[in-house]
Amino acid sequence: MNNYIFDSSALMHLFDYYYESRFPTLWEYFYQSVKNGQVISVREVRNEIEGHHNKERRINQWAKQKSGIFTVPTLEELAFVQEIFKIEHFQAIISRKNLLNGKPVADPFVIAKAKIVNGIVVTNEVNRPNGVKIPNICEHFKVGCVNLEKFMEIENWRF
Repeated sequence: MNNYIFDSSALMHLFDYYYESRFPTLWEYFYQSVKNGQVISVREVRNEIEGHHNKERRINQWAKQKSGIFTVPTLEELAFVQEIFKIEHFQAIISRKNLLNGKPVADPFVIAKAKIVNGIVVTNEVNRPNGVKIPNICEHFKVGCVNLEKFMEIENWRF
């Protein structure tokens, strides 16, 4: 059984575009994967979700109810975050705007969690040549990384 660490982009896409009334089987599978611990995330993802202006969004309400899946980083994960930032190019993952505004940045914590638990990152970010996105960093550190659709394909979810 694979472990998946969800980035905020994948969670927000899932909640914004796959309505429970239209995709009930998808949500049965997803909720079961959360319940059995196969789908997890990190505290900073929850902070990113909560930082969005519309607190009435379904994902905001769900994140409050399921706060247990948003884990606090371990010492081992924090050490790996340091490894990511030792590479000067990857320091750009924290935008100057986010830094100045004190906004949460989940990406290095998502990658670190996946590396330490030997999991797969699920994100909707795209790998770009010389980019500083989750897929670029995952590729560098040999951490599995897929988008939401590939996650469903790997898990053989059919609707």
